[in-house]
Amino acid sequence: MKNCAFFARHGVLDEEETLGQRFYVDAVLTVEPAKALETDSIESTVDYGVAFKVIERIVTGERRYLIEALALEVAKALADRFPQIRRAEITVRKPNAPVAGVLDHVEVTVAWPA
Repeated sequence: MKNCAFFARHGVLDEEETLGQRFYVDAVLTVEPAKALETDSIESTVDYGVAFKVIERIVTGERRYLIEALALEVAKALADRFPQIRRAEITVRKPNAPVAGVLDHVEVTVAWPA
């Protein structure tokens, strides 16, 4: 899943919580090949609509100071929700990071399990 966009209020500075901003999330999921994949059955594998909702609930939920902590929470939640996931690599991008300089965004990738 690439470039899932959400409005949220994460960051260390009070202004980041007050104003909020968009965050972008990528989820690269390594899924165990099993019967569901062989039979082409959605019931026993990752439903990406449900996965999107899991990501959305976390990103738009409780404020996190670090996007690293946010990415780890998303990775763990997806792995808990879908036992078929053997590894979740979650990237969180923050385009309006309070950095004294010109940049497109800050980005972090966290993998679970590590």
